[in-house]
Amino acid sequence: MAEKLPANSDSGTDSTEEEEEVEPKFKYQRIANDLKNILNADVVTCTAVHSKFLIFGTFRGRVYLLDHQGNSVESNLSSTEQHTHKVAVNQVDVDPKGEYVATCSDDGKVNITGLFSCENNQNLSFGKCIKVVALDPDPKSRIRRFIVGEDKLTLYERNLLKKLKPTELCAVEGSVLSICWQGNFVAWASHLGVRVYDLSEKCSLGLMKWEVPSQARLENFRCHLRWSNEHTLLIGWVDTIRICVIRKRNGIEAASSNLPGYVVDPVSTFQTTFYICGLAPLASNQLVVLGYRKERSATYKALRPVLCVIEYKMNSSEEICTDSLTLRGFEEYTVNDYSLGCIIEENRYFIVAPKDIVVASLIETDDRVEWLIKHRLYINHLLTLKQYEDAAKLCLRMLGNNKALWEEEVFKFVKCQQLRSVSAYLPTSEDCKLDPHVYEMVLYEFLKFDAKGFLNLIKEWPPQLYDGLAVINAIHDNFRKQNANELLESLALLYSYQGDFESALRMYLKLQNKDVFELIRRYELYDVISKLIIPLIHLDRDRAFKILLDKKKIKPEVVVHQLEQNQEYLYWFLDELHKINSSNVFQRKLVELYAKYDRSKLLPFLRRSKEYVIQDALAICKREGFYPEMVYLLGCMGGVEAVEALNIIIHSISDIEMAIEFCKEHNDNDLWNVLIDESIKQPEIVTKVFDGIVDYVNPEIVVSKIKLGQTIPNLRESVIKMLWHYNSQKEVLCTSHEIQLDDYFDSHSEVVAFRRRAQHVSYDHHCPQCHRPVLMKSTSHRNGLVAFKCGHIYHQLCIPGSTTIGQCGECNMGNSDRSEEE
Repeated sequence: MAEKLPANSDSGTDSTEEEEEVEPKFKYQRIANDLKNILNADVVTCTAVHSKFLIFGTFRGRVYLLDHQGNSVESNLSSTEQHTHKVAVNQVDVDPKGEYVATCSDDGKVNITGLFSCENNQNLSFGKCIKVVALDPDPKSRIRRFIVGEDKLTLYERNLLKKLKPTELCAVEGSVLSICWQGNFVAWASHLGVRVYDLSEKCSLGLMKWEVPSQARLENFRCHLRWSNEHTLLIGWVDTIRICVIRKRNGIEAASSNLPGYVVDPVSTFQTTFYICGLAPLASNQLVVLGYRKERSATYKALRPVLCVIEYKMNSSEEICTDSLTLRGFEEYTVNDYSLGCIIEENRYFIVAPKDIVVASLIETDDRVEWLIKHRLYINHLLTLKQYEDAAKLCLRMLGNNKALWEEEVFKFVKCQQLRSVSAYLPTSEDCKLDPHVYEMVLYEFLKFDAKGFLNLIKEWPPQLYDGLAVINAIHDNFRKQNANELLESLALLYSYQGDFESALRMYLKLQNKDVFELIRRYELYDVISKLIIPLIHLDRDRAFKILLDKKKIKPEVVVHQLEQNQEYLYWFLDELHKINSSNVFQRKLVELYAKYDRSKLLPFLRRSKEYVIQDALAICKREGFYPEMVYLLGCMGGVEAVEALNIIIHSISDIEMAIEFCKEHNDNDLWNVLIDESIKQPEIVTKVFDGIVDYVNPEIVVSKIKLGQTIPNLRESVIKMLWHYNSQKEVLCTSHEIQLDDYFDSHSEVVAFRRRAQHVSYDHHCPQCHRPVLMKSTSHRNGLVAFKCGHIYHQLCIPGSTTIGQCGECNMGNSDRSEEE
């Protein structure tokens, strides 16, 4: 019978009553029956696991065949002594069909034995220690091939005459330590590392060197190789695990050099806290690993071995669970005394020790329920000890997605007022959503004792878990000023979840929280913000204007209406709006706003825009005493107003250069007369007027108005400068006139010469109208011709109205030449 074996799920050597228990991954059974009797007199040295049976070799050189319950199975192994070895068996391998077994030993022999037939038995003697042997894993092989590892790797093939043909595959550094064969790939380990040999291409795919352990030799540790599928190799050696994938080279790699068609890619390498005694696949990225602890007991004895489930990633790993196993005699064993066999399809793992074999199987549903029921009492125990966090963690591991169990256990935390402890572990997914009342109780407790924790839950939990309106009312009923920030933000989030975005925005604005802009953008709340424009600008002007200036989101009329109560904000908005839309209808407002908040922008705006009432703008400028702006506006009005503008320049601004430029711009005789009259009253500016009126006003007018005996500073220099200017201008005009005349006569001569040029006419030319030669050999009458610049020549008689025609009938080109022929 099989004996159930408990396992301790811990990382130490012993457990205490109060130590937290983890839900087990495996259940264990010790194999007994006939195995127990065999191990009373012998010890296991190697094993091979098949889906039908278990084969193991012993220290005395025997090989046994048992079923999975430990009962002996009659076979050729038990019928005679000839299949045993003289010393300990080093390796046992079985074919996929379970018909043949291969063994090797330090006695130098390799035996291939049919379990129920002797037809293909082989017995080879090498005269030296043989550590490893492997049978062909192909079910169709019928033991035609096997590999032996010694100081070289040798493939033996049986031909049609049943003779064995040896083929040396690879030379070996030291000796072959282990072999694992899958399809066309043979993985094997030597004293340097691990290689993979491709039987189809007959070449090695390279060497993966292994780190030599400190104070030990690599060959002193058994290398554990296992194929999890046809292209994935698992390697466990010393305390390092490496996952390798055999992949086909891509076209670029294959063409770049003379390399094998396949390459070995290590996809994950990581270390363990123990020495590795065996490994096998569990899930897609999980391994089952049998480990030998590096530590020793207080009496320097070996500790219990461990069975670990390890989840691996690129170059890291995590222990999912670790079971310490109590095997017979474990204190006396070394790392190489243990091995791990498996039946991958059944998720069963055979832990083999010299005096014990234990089977680990994944926990089934019934076993798990039994364990959970037993350990629910432990939650009560932890709550009694006020270890609320530990109790909550245990709930997460034990209750899984069982809604009924969760709701029952949560009420235990209610009685202790410790719902806050379990809140982080409550299920919130659709697979296990509890009653809304449960989540609301948790929120109420946080609201009462921990406002920050309350806000975090509102952020983390999906809003459909609870009644949002009930929670909003609870906040209003329990609002505390000292927690105003957390509670206002919670209200903002809850209102958003309820779709009441206007209330949510008001909460954010009370908080002066700039997340309000993200809320507006995410939910497109542009219709909601019309009454909140001023608070939004106050919070963040740039982000607010980014929304308000987009007329697709909110109309400018709405913004302007709201900003009428805050003229400075209105100025900021209209100023920015004018930059992106210079033809908006609000430019009339900008005149007064610029006058009030930024005069430097007023005059450029008046010059640039035409969308304001000029009289209103002039009134504002007069009120504020803005003379340059008044000058511009009066100048635009013209007439009498232009004279007023000139007087402002002369008397208020006192800038004669500006006055001269103003007159030049308008070029009005009345303005010039006003300027001249005013300048005569101020002799010091007369010369500036002299310099400015050149090309605009006759200087005699200025001179005639100078009173006899009036002293004009620098008048002589100014007159000389003016006369030089006029003289220079006259010279330029004369020279230009001469150049123009020369150019005219040159062009006329070219035209006359071209017109006088003769045009060649031959007998080959035909009239486009009558299609006869233009030159007639008959001299009975005169034959007049009409030639055009395009090259066409007509009989004069063939063109109606030839005396007045001006264009060729073929190409409409004019300017004809006429000639006559006798």
